Amino acid sequence: MTSKVTGNDGEKRAADFLIQNGYKIIDRNWRTKSGEIDIIVMKDEVLVFVEVKTLPNATFDMLSSVLGMQKQKRIVKTAKHFMLKHRQYSNSYIRFDVIVLDMQGLPPVYHIENAFTE
Repeated sequence: MTSKVTGNDGEKRAADFLIQNGYKIIDRNWRTKSGEIDIIVMKDEVLVFVEVKTLPNATFDMLSSVLGMQKQKRIVKTAKHFMLKHRQYSNSYIRFDVIVLDMQGLPPVYHIENAFTE
C-alpha cells in the first residue's frame, strides 16, 4: 500500500472511531497554504482538531519525532485560519488531539486527547 492509501484508510478509520464516540465531523482534510488538519470534530461545545497518524512499524518513542514541534506549530497555525473563516465556532473551547493507528504496543485506534497545546 502507498502512504497516501494508508493515510486515507487511517483517516477513515479515525473518523469512524470519532463518530462512534459521539463526535460530529465538521470537516476533513481542511487545507491552507500553511498546512492541513486531518479531521475537525465537535463534541460538547469543544472544537477538536485531530491529527491522524498510521504507524504500524513505529514504537511509542518514535511518536514524538513524527509529531514534532514544527508539525504542532503548523497544525495550530492552520487551526487559527480555520477559526478566522468559521466564526460560528468562536465561542467553542479548542483542543488538539492525535489518533494513532496500528502502533505496536497500543490498541488499534489510540486516541490522545489534549495531545498538545499552542
